Amino acid sequence: MHGKDVIADAFGRVHGVVHGVVEGLTPMQLAFPIDAEANTIGWLVWHLTRIQDDHVTDVAGTEQAWTSDGWADRFDLPFDRHATGYGHTSTDVAAVRADAELLLGYLDAVHERTMAYLEKVTDDDLDRIVDRHWNPPVTLGVRLVSVVSDDLQHAGQAAFVKGVVQRRG
Repeated sequence: MHGKDVIADAFGRVHGVVHGVVEGLTPMQLAFPIDAEANTIGWLVWHLTRIQDDHVTDVAGTEQAWTSDGWADRFDLPFDRHATGYGHTSTDVAAVRADAELLLGYLDAVHERTMAYLEKVTDDDLDRIVDRHWNPPVTLGVRLVSVVSDDLQHAGQAAFVKGVVQRRG
């Protein structure tokens, strides 16, 4: 097994967890905040997908699905088109209103692009420096693991919120 295969498996797990969380939920459930400062399922899924889209396309040297495939227009959010959710307030979180089909459509498009990119990656590529703003500089392998880690944390948060939302009816 190669390093890229482990990373591809991890991204596949993110994809599966998110589908399991979102499928069957109503727009109201996806937008329900469990308290005034909490992230909603819809925002968490949008954010984790935006991060994957942003970070993987950055290292791949390609355009984001968000802008090049029209997802930004479909979501029609009141943010800068390059926003990924970092620094969002509870008002920003509440502005992310999307149904399951839209959220999963964007996730699926980004997942497909990620898997296509990983097909081309070699073990040697994983050692390539992709960000010199950190000490030590960040390699491709570390960046991809970082995205997986962030995505899985948010997917787990979304699963937790789903449990609370379903218990509250």
